[in-house]
Amino acid sequence: MLAKDCKKKIILTGDRPTGKLHLGHYVGSLQRRVALQNSGEYDEIYILIADDQALTDNWDNPQKIRDNMIEVALDYLSVGIDPAKCHICVQSNIPALHALTFYYMNLVTTQRLSRNPTVKAEMAMRGFSNSESNDNQAGLPAGFFTYPVSQAADITAFKATTVPVGEDQEPMIEQTREIVRKFNSTYKNDILVEPEILLPELQSQRRLPGTDGKAKMSKSLGNCIFLSDDEKTVKQKVMGMYTDPLHVNVSDPGHVEGNMVFTYLDAFCRPDHFARFLPEYENLDALKDHYRAGGLGDVKCKKFLIKVLEDMLAPIRAERARWAADLPAVYRILKEGTEAAVQTTNRTLAEVTAAMKVNYFADESIIEEWDRWIHQ
Repeated sequence: MLAKDCKKKIILTGDRPTGKLHLGHYVGSLQRRVALQNSGEYDEIYILIADDQALTDNWDNPQKIRDNMIEVALDYLSVGIDPAKCHICVQSNIPALHALTFYYMNLVTTQRLSRNPTVKAEMAMRGFSNSESNDNQAGLPAGFFTYPVSQAADITAFKATTVPVGEDQEPMIEQTREIVRKFNSTYKNDILVEPEILLPELQSQRRLPGTDGKAKMSKSLGNCIFLSDDEKTVKQKVMGMYTDPLHVNVSDPGHVEGNMVFTYLDAFCRPDHFARFLPEYENLDALKDHYRAGGLGDVKCKKFLIKVLEDMLAPIRAERARWAADLPAVYRILKEGTEAAVQTTNRTLAEVTAAMKVNYFADESIIEEWDRWIHQ
C-alpha cells in the first residue's frame, strides 16, 4: 500500500543521541520538521531519539548516549519542535520496535545489507571492516550492520507515510520499502505502509558540508557548528572556514563553488540580511559576482556570514536556555511522548503478529486448530 493511499498522514523522523545537533541537522531536517508540524497537514508526527541505533557503534559507552539524550531533546525544543503537536519519543523504551526488527531480519539478506550505500559509507567513516583479515579496522558489529532493518521497524511501526530526511538517507528509505513489500506479499496483507521520503526543498540544504570542506558535517570529524555554540565559538569556526585556496590576495578573482562561506550563505542567507548587515550589496548574487571578479576579501564575507548565523542562532540559544532551566518539564515531554508511541506501535505489532500467525495467546481458538491438526 502506497503512502498516498492511506487515510492518515503520519510523519516519523529522528536523530541518534551521540552529541549535540548541528547546522547540518538544522538545514537537513529540523527546520523542515517545524514547518511540517505547523502546516496542519499531518495527523500525527513522531520524532524518535534513536538511542538503540546509537548504541550499535557506542556499545562500550552507554553513558555517552544517556548524557546526550537531554542534549538532543533541548535542541529539538530550542528550534521550535512543539510537544503539543509532536510526540518526542525514546527508541529503547518502545518494545514493539525491537520485536519488529527481529521479524524483519528474516526478510533481508546479508548481501542486500552489504550493498546499502549508506551503511557502506558509515562503515568507512567509523573504520568498521567486513573482513576478519584486516587487523587495522574494528570488526563490524552485527547491530550496526543491520541498523537499516531497525530503521525500517521504526518507520513501519508508526505506519509513517512521510519521512523527512537528508538525501544520504534515501537508500535507507528504499530498504524500508523493500521490507514492506516483502512482508505484505509473504503474509498476504497490506498492513505495512510504504513511506515516501521528503527531502529539503533547496539543493543547498540537502547535504551541508563541514566547515573544512569535507562532504559531510559530522561530529566525529570535528567540522560542525552546533546549534548550541556560543557567539564566540561560532565566530572562531567561521573565521577558520575553508574558502578558495587560490584566492590569496583580495584583488585575486575568487571561486564560490566549493567555498564553504558561500555554501553556507546559500543555505542560510535571506534577502533582508543584506539590508541589515551588508547594504552595499543588493543580494547574494551581487556578492558572488564581486568575489568572482576580485576585490572582495574572505574576511569581509566571513564577517557577514557570522552575522547571518547569529541572527538565526541567537533566539535558538535563548530558547534552549529556557528549557534547560526546567529539566523536569523536558523529562515529562519525553516520557509522555514515549508512552504515546508505545500505544501506537503496539497496535502495529499486534497486526503483524496476527498476520504471521504467531499471536498464539490472542485468544483460545488455537486450541481448536491444534485439535484438528492432531486428529487429521
